[in-house]
Amino acid sequence: MSRVVILGGGPGGYESALVAAQLGAEVTVVDSDGLGGSAVLTDCVPSKTLIATAELMTEVAGSAELGVNFHDHEGDAATSIQVDLARVNERVKKLAADQSADIERRLTKEGVQIVRGRGRLDGPERVIATNEAGEHVYDADAILIATGAAPRTLPTAQPDGERILTWEQVYDITEVPRKLIVVGSGVTGAEFASAYLALGIQVTLVSSRDRVLPGEDADAAVVLEEVLTRRGMEVLSKSRMESVTRSGDTVTVTLTDGRKVEGSHCVLALGSVPNTTGVGLEESGVNLGDSGFISVDRVSRTSARSVYAAGDCTGVLMLASVAAMQGRIAMWHHLGDAVTPLDLKKVASNVFTAPEIATVGWSQQAVDEGEIVAEVVMLPLSGNPRAKMQGVHDGFVKLFIRPGTRIIVGGVIVGPRASELIHAVSIAVAESLTADQLAQAFTVYPSMSGSIAEAARRLHRV
Repeated sequence: MSRVVILGGGPGGYESALVAAQLGAEVTVVDSDGLGGSAVLTDCVPSKTLIATAELMTEVAGSAELGVNFHDHEGDAATSIQVDLARVNERVKKLAADQSADIERRLTKEGVQIVRGRGRLDGPERVIATNEAGEHVYDADAILIATGAAPRTLPTAQPDGERILTWEQVYDITEVPRKLIVVGSGVTGAEFASAYLALGIQVTLVSSRDRVLPGEDADAAVVLEEVLTRRGMEVLSKSRMESVTRSGDTVTVTLTDGRKVEGSHCVLALGSVPNTTGVGLEESGVNLGDSGFISVDRVSRTSARSVYAAGDCTGVLMLASVAAMQGRIAMWHHLGDAVTPLDLKKVASNVFTAPEIATVGWSQQAVDEGEIVAEVVMLPLSGNPRAKMQGVHDGFVKLFIRPGTRIIVGGVIVGPRASELIHAVSIAVAESLTADQLAQAFTVYPSMSGSIAEAARRLHRV
């Protein structure tokens, strides 16, 4: 029986444990922070739960257009809605804890041994776990590192957990911020800025680039920024943060050009650093990149024999879905099951802003820079019957196809529930469907997904 030891209980860790147990291995998971890792306890699950509340607030705010009005107990028109942030955060943390407990029950049911403690490698075939009871040694035929990553901070912008916060600390806020400053306009910054704006909070977004979401589809980013500014957000583009300081109840963000932005709270969204120090990686022959991320190949192997890695500690693509797939692939490979190497061009991702931005496959930037030759069609959602019924004015469907074969190689969807709509395009990309094949599949009328089929029909050639 193969012995597998996993360091870290995040998606890469617990999914690899389930696969290894299913394939008959003896599995031990060493975890210090709680099963599910940051994805479940402090990042993905909490943030998307918060965003679910924000989505409801957005829908309610736009209800008047659909003929729905709210009145107070005296019959007067209600002009605003308010959020109970303490209650929201209480629910967020409970759901995260419940999800972690569910994962633990599943692993235990599958016979996985769970060790509470901090683990480190003692060579490529041994793990030492340290906890209150002392040190415990586990020999292994394969080791998987899934230690995740942590929010990046700067010496001039240190979180205090009260008013200067990382994205892991926002769920301890009990009062509604008077004014929130979000530093960083990547995915994390954009999501929190959009969510808190929807919750009725005044938000300023500090972006060092010329637009929000510099790594996403440019057309999608333009739509999002237009919507956010229309709803009242202040976006400071080409504005680099120099420092964040606090004086009493006031937080001041100083920019490199000397400008100062004051608010009651600040969320730092400055990227991530891998949790790879003090784990014995380099001493065991595991190569790290310049930024400390673990170097892996497409089947999750590191440079050390029998040592694999999965998730944010690899820096491959920081998505829970990718972490989980890396972990599964590692165990399939180690235990001799059928395995397909990771293909990032088939990964669907989503930015949970309002509107959402979902992507899969090749991008507009790749087409513009000549990495791939593709035809592109972009269809606004404003012409979609279902969108009109729901009062949706912003968003689009974009598809990319190869000119000769007409095979769909990528897509972008901007709109409500884009995270659900992208699945049809994701299947088309994964299965190399042509535009005609996608167009000829039935869609419900009326539906948002009808715009996907319509975009595909516009790519038809006789």
